[in-house]
Amino acid sequence: MSAPTTPAKTPANKLSADLARVLPHLQLDGEGQAKIGDCRQSAEALDRLEQAGLLIEATRLVAHALPPREAVWWACACSRHTAGSGANPATEAAIRAAAEEWVRRPTDEHRRAAMTEAEKAGFGSAEAWAAVGAFWSGDSMAPLEAPKVPPQPHFPGLAVAGSVALAAVRGQATRRDARLKQFLTSARDIAAGGAGRLEAEAD
Repeated sequence: MSAPTTPAKTPANKLSADLARVLPHLQLDGEGQAKIGDCRQSAEALDRLEQAGLLIEATRLVAHALPPREAVWWACACSRHTAGSGANPATEAAIRAAAEEWVRRPTDEHRRAAMTEAEKAGFGSAEAWAAVGAFWSGDSMAPLEAPKVPPQPHFPGLAVAGSVALAAVRGQATRRDARLKQFLTSARDIAAGGAGRLEAEAD
């Protein structure tokens, strides 16, 4: 008698399995809805959107389907990839560092520090919106001394989606689609438990 075989484990995927929760935030038109069809899993819907060339919609799905910390980390990876095309690389690097510090140590202090960096520089960069994503992942958007104002659950995803969209078009916007494809590769790596790191873009 042969030894019993151990069933193969399904690879972990951090993308939310509940596609119905994510769908309202994807801004899909009729074509996009048709491509998703009867999908119930976010990972499958992501594959279909990318195969259809609906890359921005695919990144919105990732932004809302990943847990907030992973989503903010992904936004930072995307912004790092195109950082050389930023308007103020030094300032943007400081904002990204603050957002990444929250990912590593998700305390309220680091969450608020990330938002402070974004506020100081304005909200026009990919890094700033990654930091906003960190801030909106906490339990209150109000100042420390004020009564709590909880963010809506989809707010972190909105900020991350905005961050990734900005990272994709800065500098040479003609690179957008190639960048988005690399961003989605990074997202899948993060969803599988990897770091999702992207090399800095060549000039």
